[in-house]
Amino acid sequence: MDKIIVPVDFSEYSEFALETAAIIAKRNNAELIVLHMLELERGRVTDSTDEHNEKMVFFLRLAEQKFEEFLSHDFLEGLSVTPIVKHFKVFSEVAEVAKEHDADLIVMGSHGASGMSEIFVGSNTEKVVRSSEIPVLVVKQKPNKVEFDTVTFACDFSEEMVQPFIKARKLFENIKLIHVNVPGKGFKNAAETDAAVASFLKKADGNLDKLNDVHYTSDYTVEKGILNASALLGADLIAVPTHGRQGLAHFFSGSVSEDVANHATLPVITFKI
Repeated sequence: MDKIIVPVDFSEYSEFALETAAIIAKRNNAELIVLHMLELERGRVTDSTDEHNEKMVFFLRLAEQKFEEFLSHDFLEGLSVTPIVKHFKVFSEVAEVAKEHDADLIVMGSHGASGMSEIFVGSNTEKVVRSSEIPVLVVKQKPNKVEFDTVTFACDFSEEMVQPFIKARKLFENIKLIHVNVPGKGFKNAAETDAAVASFLKKADGNLDKLNDVHYTSDYTVEKGILNASALLGADLIAVPTHGRQGLAHFFSGSVSEDVANHATLPVITFKI
C-alpha cells in the first residue's frame, strides 16, 4: 500500500479518519493525501468578476489556514502528507483524485445513524463509496488500535463475490466469511448453501482449505445477521462488497451495504464488485 486518500471537512469525524489513516500509513510506509472540498457552487468558480475572485481567494486562504491547523497533529509526525483543495463540493471527485494519484485506499469518517435518522444513506461518505473503484474504509470513532486481527466478509458465495473477496484477502489475513440465511426470497437450504460455498472457495482459492472460516447464521434481515455474527466472532472490521453506482448485488438488495456501514459501531470497508 503506497497512497491513502483522506477526504476531510475538519470535523471530529474527519480527525478520526485521519488518525486511522496515519496508523495504516506508518505500518505500510505510505503517503497520505488529505483532500478538502470547498463549499462553493460551480457558478462561483467560473464567475470572473472581481468580487467573486476576492471570495475565491478568501475561501482558499481559509482552507489553507484550517489545513495548517488540522495537519499539526502529533500522530502525523514522520509521515509524508500532501494536502489538496478542490474548489467545489462534488464527492465523485474523491474517486477521481484517488485514480489520478493511483491511491490504494480511501479512509473517511462518518457519524452514521442517530436514532431514526439515516445519516450515512445519501451522505458524502455513501457517495464516495458508490463512485470509488478502490476500497473505502469508513470509521466512526477515535481509533484505539487498528490491528484488524479478525475481519468478517459478508458473502452470498455468488461468482461476482469472488473478486471482492480476493481483494480483501490481499489486505487482511484472518478473514471469516459470513453467510446470512433469511426467510423468503433468496432462502437456501443446507445442500444449496454447501454447494455454493464449495464452488466459491474453489474459484477464489483453488481448494476448500478455508471451509472452517465460513460462518453460517440465520436472521430476519441480512444486515442484522452480519452485525450479530460479526459481534459473535469478535470482529475488528466488517468487509462488504458493493456494486456502487450500479445498485447493490441481489444479496445486498435494500441497500444492505449502506445499512451495515450506517449501524455498525465497527469500522466498515467496502469493495467494489
